[in-house]
Amino acid sequence: MTRLNGKTAVITGGATGIGRAAAQRFIEEGAFVFIFGRRQEALDAAVAELGPNARAVKGSVSDEADLDRLYAAVKAERGTLDIVFANAGTGGPLALGKITAEHIDETFDTNVKGTIFTVQKALPLMGQGASIILTGSSAGTTGAPGFTAYSASKAAVRNLARTWAEDLKGTGIRVNVLSPGATATELAKEALGEEGQKAYGAMTPLQRMADPAEIGAVAAFLASSDSSFMTASEVAVDGGLAQL
Repeated sequence: MTRLNGKTAVITGGATGIGRAAAQRFIEEGAFVFIFGRRQEALDAAVAELGPNARAVKGSVSDEADLDRLYAAVKAERGTLDIVFANAGTGGPLALGKITAEHIDETFDTNVKGTIFTVQKALPLMGQGASIILTGSSAGTTGAPGFTAYSASKAAVRNLARTWAEDLKGTGIRVNVLSPGATATELAKEALGEEGQKAYGAMTPLQRMADPAEIGAVAAFLASSDSSFMTASEVAVDGGLAQL
């Protein structure tokens, strides 16, 4: 398939997990992809596997200067930008009663502030037909015990798409949310182990966790003209977890 032929994409959190799988799918469908992340070793390994249509820029979405360097690199090599997948995110458990200001700041700096500036700084390079994809979460709909800051931050991301769809009227730029459930990323495998993954998978009607490639496939749909009449929407790719 070549739905993204000639398109230029940016994927934050693109070195591993969902971002890495989306980068692979975008390239397979004809895109040129810039992946952005904080760990140079992971970025280098990803680019080595993704091939000549991938570039890596090191930085954090919570640092505006890093984002400026990212978009300067895109402009210098490609001139314009067609797809932004604002995928970088963070969040760990802290139960109510133990939440700290530092925990809230870290979560919201990446998931909310980072998403806002990832998109805002991309806009000068984007135009008619461009697609913005925000990574939400099933936790933003259902809540998740012990994940106050994370769940709230992902609910905020859902609202960003609704607000920006209004702000972007007349530009031809679409913005949608992709909300995964439990996904078998490298981090999840390390944190949960085999039994933990089975337990999380059993919570869904499909009785398993998602493969990152399944999330990447939906990202490619939202990036492409196949979703040309979609904006302000949320696509749940959660095995039914938040739907029942």
